[in-house]
Amino acid sequence: MLERIAELDAALATARGGGGEKYVKRHHSRGKLLPRERIELLLDRDSPFLEIAPVAGFQTDFPVGGSVVAGIGVVEGVECVIMANDPTVRGGAVNPVSLKKTQRVGEIALTNRLPMINLVESGGADLPTQADIFIPGGRVFRDLTRLSAAGIPTVSVVFGNATAGGAYVPGMSDYTIMIKDQAKVFLAGPPLVKMATGEVTDDESLGGASMHASTSGLADFLAVDERDGLRLARQCVRRLNWTKQGPAARNPFPEPPKYDPEELLGIPGADLKVPFDPREVLARVLDGSDFDEFKPGYGTALVTGFGELHGYPVGVIANARGVLFSEEAQKATQFIQLANAADTPLLFLQNTTGYMVGSEYEQRGIIKHGALMINAVSNSKVPHLTLNMGASYGAGNYGMCGRAYDPRFLFAWPNAKSAVMGPAQLAGVLSIVARQATEARGQEYDEESDAAMRMMVEQQIESQSGSLFLSGKLYDDGVIDPRDTRTVLGMCLSAIHSGTVKGAANYGVFRM
Repeated sequence: MLERIAELDAALATARGGGGEKYVKRHHSRGKLLPRERIELLLDRDSPFLEIAPVAGFQTDFPVGGSVVAGIGVVEGVECVIMANDPTVRGGAVNPVSLKKTQRVGEIALTNRLPMINLVESGGADLPTQADIFIPGGRVFRDLTRLSAAGIPTVSVVFGNATAGGAYVPGMSDYTIMIKDQAKVFLAGPPLVKMATGEVTDDESLGGASMHASTSGLADFLAVDERDGLRLARQCVRRLNWTKQGPAARNPFPEPPKYDPEELLGIPGADLKVPFDPREVLARVLDGSDFDEFKPGYGTALVTGFGELHGYPVGVIANARGVLFSEEAQKATQFIQLANAADTPLLFLQNTTGYMVGSEYEQRGIIKHGALMINAVSNSKVPHLTLNMGASYGAGNYGMCGRAYDPRFLFAWPNAKSAVMGPAQLAGVLSIVARQATEARGQEYDEESDAAMRMMVEQQIESQSGSLFLSGKLYDDGVIDPRDTRTVLGMCLSAIHSGTVKGAANYGVFRM
């Protein structure tokens, strides 16, 4: 686990490095702050910041982090979603990774009812990849207006360029702040204006902060410098009169777990085929290590029960022995209904190889029982949190509320893996199919080529199922150190309660 954490730390260091030392120095030499420095000054003093998808773009052609820093932090006592362009990475231009990350962050703001603050400095679309971002990119502006329509405030602080499509971010925000002599907001810069209309103009008269504050009216506030702009953003949040709609934590001073979180590093083994007891994890995460288990003697490959985390009640569904059988699926379905009846958020702890296969289990109805569980997960209305602690394979990923089932937040430990099935199983299936096809043609099967194929496939699946690779594709909201699990989940629960927490009244038809 420590080796995996070291790999995570290296990826995070790369993301924090932005465009590299050369461009960071150039940015600082202009008297400008870096995106994380802006965020730190925006947040309440000494308050935490939960960064979302910090390694987006990992092992792709785009910079780690997606050239944008995003997350949840507290501003004037209000939990807000914050997004900051990184101008040290190609001028903060929007690429396919940053677009996907931006859309995910907007989704978090909307579903959890969190005010959104944009710290803008972007040259607009990354032109070489415009074919991948232009058409879907329009959703970013649509989502901003939907936040406003839902009564969720949006604030923009423009620190530099906000050109072309980027101009619509401040243009569609409820509150817009521009930095004097720095902010430049226009649909087309002077060169394009000259080419399009023949007009000769300059940056300031075309889209400078002073012009927008006095003539166009696009700027609501004119800041003298970056720190003043961040002060004004805090002022806007302070005047929102914002209150949470969900219930407050039952206990504002919860008892910490009785067991050392450091021990979380040693609970999963290096071999994901060897299961571990999720109760050992819960004892180091839940308040007071207190867990009221539901149906402990039935469907024992799945652990269900109630507890509290940072004072908030949670229902827990955790894999105990990897494989899910019919009994586990039925147990989970009943428990999901109970949590919805009690308006209690659900925490899914994944470590599953999927639903059990074989003639005996098919005859006992594993498909309809698995469908029963997936139906309950799909139509549950209480907020879901998901943590992949080990394996998340096959339909077990779906039943345990994987990304496709829209958990409010999804995180993974550095050892976690997710795929259709394990590497050896997938390679073996391909081998069997190829062997049968060859024999059906009356030909002799090449065992040497088969061994090479299996090795290649196993290596490919092994590399593409790892937590950093998947997080790079934004299939989760971040890879976290296991020792931070309680803190991360606590911040998520607090954010969730900015909106209402209400269970489902209806489900799809259950096949019994």
